[in-house]
Amino acid sequence: MESALNPGARNSLFSGVGISNSLEVPVVLGVDLGSSSRLFSRTQRKRLLRRCRRHFCVRQSENGGGLSCGMGLEIGDFSHADAERGSRVIDVNQAWELLRHDVEFLDLRARQDVLAIKDAHDKVVEVLNPLARETKSINTLKRELANLQEDLQRAHAQVHISEARVNHTLSKLAEMETMVNDELLQKDEAAVTVRKNATSSKSKGLNIAGPVKRYPAEMKNYWYPVAFSACLDSEKPLAIEIFEKNWVLFRGKDGRAGCIHDACAHRACPLSLGKVNDGCLQCPYHGWEYATSGSCEKMPSTRFVPTKVKSMPCIEKDGLVWIWPGSATPESDIPSLLPPENFTLHAEIILDLEVEHGLLMENLLDLAHAPFTHTTTFAKGWSVPSSVKFKTPVETLRGYWDPYPIDMEFRRPCMVLSTIGLAKPGKLEGSDTQSCKNHLHQLHVCIPSTRGKTRLLYRMSLDFAPWLKYVPFIQTLWVHLARKVLDEDLRLVEGQQERMVRGANVWNLPVPYDKLGVRYRKWRVSCEHDHADHHQHEAEEEVPRSHRDGSSIQTRKKNCK
Repeated sequence: MESALNPGARNSLFSGVGISNSLEVPVVLGVDLGSSSRLFSRTQRKRLLRRCRRHFCVRQSENGGGLSCGMGLEIGDFSHADAERGSRVIDVNQAWELLRHDVEFLDLRARQDVLAIKDAHDKVVEVLNPLARETKSINTLKRELANLQEDLQRAHAQVHISEARVNHTLSKLAEMETMVNDELLQKDEAAVTVRKNATSSKSKGLNIAGPVKRYPAEMKNYWYPVAFSACLDSEKPLAIEIFEKNWVLFRGKDGRAGCIHDACAHRACPLSLGKVNDGCLQCPYHGWEYATSGSCEKMPSTRFVPTKVKSMPCIEKDGLVWIWPGSATPESDIPSLLPPENFTLHAEIILDLEVEHGLLMENLLDLAHAPFTHTTTFAKGWSVPSSVKFKTPVETLRGYWDPYPIDMEFRRPCMVLSTIGLAKPGKLEGSDTQSCKNHLHQLHVCIPSTRGKTRLLYRMSLDFAPWLKYVPFIQTLWVHLARKVLDEDLRLVEGQQERMVRGANVWNLPVPYDKLGVRYRKWRVSCEHDHADHHQHEAEEEVPRSHRDGSSIQTRKKNCK
C-alpha cells in the first residue's frame, strides 16, 4: 500500500470514478491536537482547530489536557449510529481530501519527531564532549544525561505513535481502494443487468395496460395548437379542454388571442357561456368582465375588488392558436405546421372523439392497417403488400412508408404531418411521393382533453385543383369524408381502449411496421418515468434523513401517474 501514497496511485485510484454518495463503509480518522502543543504556536493551533471544526467533530481529550479531532465520516447513506455521534456525510472527493490532509499532518509530525531526536542526539554529544567534562561536575552531567534520555524516550514514543497513525491512514486508503473496486464491479454488474433487462424488455415489447394514467407534467411543457385562428372571432369565446382542465379562448382589445380559466372568480360560472364585450370576456351570471391577462376589469352592481383568474401563454402562428399549459418557461420557438409551397388549404375540421389521446395518436402513426380497415373509403381496392415497412433515413420520428407513396412525421407533443402521393382512386402508383404528380398534405393534432376524450384538429391541403375550395358545400363534403374515415378507425380504437382498461396490453407484440407508433409510445412512457422520478425525489426530500430507512416512520409514496 505504499504506492497508495504517491500521486500516481491516487490518480489511478480515483480518476474517472464518478461516484458520489454511493459508498457505505464508514471512514474514521484521528488527529491528536492536544499532544502537538510543542509543534505549533497558539495561533497555528487555533487555525488548525477551526479547520477541524469545519470538517470533523472536535471533542475534549479524556485527560482534559488538549483537544482531539475524531472524524466519524460516512461516505454514502446516513445511518443512525453516525447521526448520534454527529457524523457528516461526504463524497469520495471530500474523503480523499481529508485523507490527504491527514497524511500531510503525519508527514509534518514525523519531521518534527526526527528533528526532536536529532536535537536530543546533539545534546548527548555535547554533554559527552571531553571539553564539557572539564567545566561541569559529574552530578551535573548525570542530571543532563538523565533529562536527555527522557527526551529521547518521549521522541521515540512519539515516533511510534506517528508510525501507528501512518499505518492507520494506509489501512483507510486500502479500505477506500477496496470500496472503489467493489463499486466499479457493482456498476459493471448493474450495466450488464440493465442491458439484459433492456434486451428482455425489447423482446417482450411495451407493457401498456390498465386504466389510463394521469397525464405527466413533462407532457405539458410544450406548445399545443388548440384551435384554428379562423374559428376565433372578436365576438364569441371558444371553450377548450386540455389535460382535464377547462379554458376559454377569446380576442382582447388589441385583437390578440388570450386564454384564461373557464370559471368566473365570483361563482365559478363557465365564462365560455358569456360574450366578448369590447375586448373583455363578460360572465353571463353577474356581468364580471375579464381581460386576456385574467384580471377582472369590471364588477357591476358592487364595490370593485381586485381579482383575477388563471391565464395561460397564448399566441397565434400559421393560422393556429397555441397555448403553453406547463409550468416551465415557454420555448421561444414554435414549429411551423404549414404545408409545403404550392399547396392550397381546402379544409379545417374540429372533431371531439371519445377515445384516449395516445391510442388515437398511435392509430394515425400506423398505415399498415389501411387495406384492412378503410375498405369503404380511401383504401378501397388497395392490394395487400407482402411487406410494409416504415423507413427513417434522416430522423427517428420522420420517414416514409414502403411500398406506399406516403411520407409521415410525428412532432412532439401531438402533431402528425403526412404527404400522400395521389394517383387514380383505389389504385396505387409509385413507391414514393416524388414519383407522384399530385399530392395531399394532412395535419392531425390530437389534443388530450381528458383521459378518455381527444379533440382532433384536421387540416387538409392539395397541390392541385385549387378551384375545389370554391365549390358550394365542399366543406360539408370534407367533414363527411373525414368523419367516415374516422368512424372506420374509432370502432377499433374504442375496442382497444375497453380491453386496455381491463388489463390487456395494447403493445403486446410489436412488429417492424409499428416502428413509428412504438417510438411515440416510448417518448410518452419516458415522460411518465421522469414525472415519477421527480415526485419520488420530492417525497425523499420531505422525509428526515434519520427516518429514511423506515425504522421510525413509514413514508407514504405518492401515486405518480
